[in-house]
Amino acid sequence: MQTRRWKAVGLMRRILSCAICTIAMMSLLSVHLHIFPRHSKLPDPFKLPNPQIEIRDKILGTEQEQRWTSEFTPPNVFLGPLSSQQFPVWRTNCPRLWKPVPNRDYMPCTQPTPNYTAPPESRGYLLAHTNGGLNQMRAGICDMVAIARIINATLVVPELDKKSYWQDSSNFSDVFNEDHFINALANDVKVIKKLPMEMSGATKADKYFKSWSGMDYYQGEIASMWADYKVILAAKTDSRLANNNLPADIQKLRCRACYEALCFAPQIEAMGKLLVDRMRSYGTYIALHLRYEKDILAFTGCTHGLSPAEADELKKIRDANDEWKVKDIDPREQRSKGFCPLTPKEAAIFLSALGYPSNTPIYIAAGEIYGGDSYMDDLRSRYPMLMSKEKLASIEELEPFANHSTQLAALDYILSVESDVFMPTYSGNMARAVEGHRRFLGHRRTISPDKKALVRLFDKIEQGIKKEGKLLSDKVIERHKKRQGSPRKRKGPIPGTKGMDRFRSEEAFYVNPLPDCLCAQSRNLNTSMS
Repeated sequence: MQTRRWKAVGLMRRILSCAICTIAMMSLLSVHLHIFPRHSKLPDPFKLPNPQIEIRDKILGTEQEQRWTSEFTPPNVFLGPLSSQQFPVWRTNCPRLWKPVPNRDYMPCTQPTPNYTAPPESRGYLLAHTNGGLNQMRAGICDMVAIARIINATLVVPELDKKSYWQDSSNFSDVFNEDHFINALANDVKVIKKLPMEMSGATKADKYFKSWSGMDYYQGEIASMWADYKVILAAKTDSRLANNNLPADIQKLRCRACYEALCFAPQIEAMGKLLVDRMRSYGTYIALHLRYEKDILAFTGCTHGLSPAEADELKKIRDANDEWKVKDIDPREQRSKGFCPLTPKEAAIFLSALGYPSNTPIYIAAGEIYGGDSYMDDLRSRYPMLMSKEKLASIEELEPFANHSTQLAALDYILSVESDVFMPTYSGNMARAVEGHRRFLGHRRTISPDKKALVRLFDKIEQGIKKEGKLLSDKVIERHKKRQGSPRKRKGPIPGTKGMDRFRSEEAFYVNPLPDCLCAQSRNLNTSMS
């Protein structure tokens, strides 16, 4: 009896030993298998090209590759960017973040009315000295086209600003396709590259056109100058033409000039397309116009989060610039009114609150960010997939555009217009130009942050009164439901404003070309059938 008991005990020991060995072997095997990234067994055609791996490693660091693979990559997406043909079209769990806003069947309608005629006989030559950065010059050039039509002038290809803050030596043909510009406007305005030799000695009327002027001013005061001059020089081009109350054919001409005639130079278009393709290899992307740059911080007087030394540097820049009339600025008041650009940290909080996940590819459409990495780290820690011209292209590829801020800004413009989502952090000239272009192309999603409301939330987060999470996210999403770029008519002046303040308070023509250049398709069909 005792012998049988010992035999049973021995059997139980063997069974337990086998079970323990089996569990240990399974654990070791499991650990061994997880050492390798998920994509390591993919066949060669699906392995990433080395340049793209280098980009990823620069963003996250090689030591974080395993974490990148396991945390950020959805199950149906291979690690890193593939070519645009291979990349599976994926969205986040919330399609509303990416899908285009309803355009209510609005389509471009820029064709002239039946009463429109060929350009009448020219009465003289209009020269134009543009001013400002790329997008301020773009708007001014298009307005000069319309003004030339109004006053029956031959337009000489405008001269780009070489004396502004950016000190760019680029000529018109370096930035824009000059021949296309001339040919595309042949039925509207005669455009020539240079003033004829016989006119080089003629007395020029150097004139500062009044801001936001209408037909009466140009057909009266300016056109009357042809009696004494054959050449009129527009000394500045920004905001010289009214936003509203102009004939339909003049408004449509402005749109044809802006969106059809004024194309970028071939080398810029080619590089822009290449960068868009490379950005799209990461999937759907946001173009973030992060206007946290030295010039705009100095101009606006915004110093939130900066050191005293940095704030002093910006004030010195502002005081030294004669073009900037306002010198004494209260930075707290500016920020509370929503006049300051979002900081990189604030932009990150805002995108998170809207629901964009941390693996969202973001193109930074900007020049040099003030403070560099010390301020960008707050954005990069939440969104490691930050890209820029310098990360998407080699030094050799960008070399032709180096030291030409206008040409580099043109590349940012292209990537912003073509993005799935565009979000500016400051309502400056580029933000307004891109928004208008995206509206014209079908009301592509453009998020306009309500900075005045957001600043109050950011301050409460900083003070510990509010926390990031669902409640704050719901509030931000609700606040921005109608700030996504959906169709609406251009806003008129703020009630009660008078004089120049009235024009200044209007929404600029190129921010929203509706109703002048965008028509409901059903309305167009009804008109053509009648």
